[in-house]
Amino acid sequence: MTQSRITAILTVAAFAAAMWIIEVLDFLANGAFDQTFGLRAWQTDAPWTVLTAPFMHAGFEHLMSNTVPFLVLGSLVALGGLGRFMWTTLIVMVVSAVGVWLFSSPGTLTVGASGLVFGYFGYTVLRGIVERRTVDIVIMISVIIFYGTLIWGVLPQQTGISWQAHLFGFIGGLLSAYVLPRTETPRPITRGPEYGSPGYYS
Repeated sequence: MTQSRITAILTVAAFAAAMWIIEVLDFLANGAFDQTFGLRAWQTDAPWTVLTAPFMHAGFEHLMSNTVPFLVLGSLVALGGLGRFMWTTLIVMVVSAVGVWLFSSPGTLTVGASGLVFGYFGYTVLRGIVERRTVDIVIMISVIIFYGTLIWGVLPQQTGISWQAHLFGFIGGLLSAYVLPRTETPRPITRGPEYGSPGYYS
């Protein structure tokens, strides 16, 4: 495993750890962090909440429901390297936030990493089709088997659950898989007999 992949996976773990630390602090502050760093629809006074809202959660139960899929799906995205993981995360954050901001009722406060979870889900599914590499196809099939039911979360179902974050996070993941450069596949080097067997370069 390359250094970039290791660093990316450690970054996923660090993000999850940060969410737990923030939630502890938010609990001690009686929810003040959510009010300050959560995303409010149709309000333009705090644009930076696009980047902070995914790290806020409405209680430990909410955080626990997001932690495992965030770690699993985030780590699968991280297998593409640190740069790909960070760009995917940024794209998903922005697209999810725009959808939440536009399609939620004015003033609605939205927090949670589920937009990222759905984004990573969308990325891993489409990436297998875009790349057409064996490893990406295996990841795609595995994600569909274990997390395929997530797709129903993009529909309005339950009061208090932001289907907007889910839907637009998923769209952000699909967009990331499509627009980010494809992984280069090593190609054989043609050599003469005196050099022995063909090698590879990337």
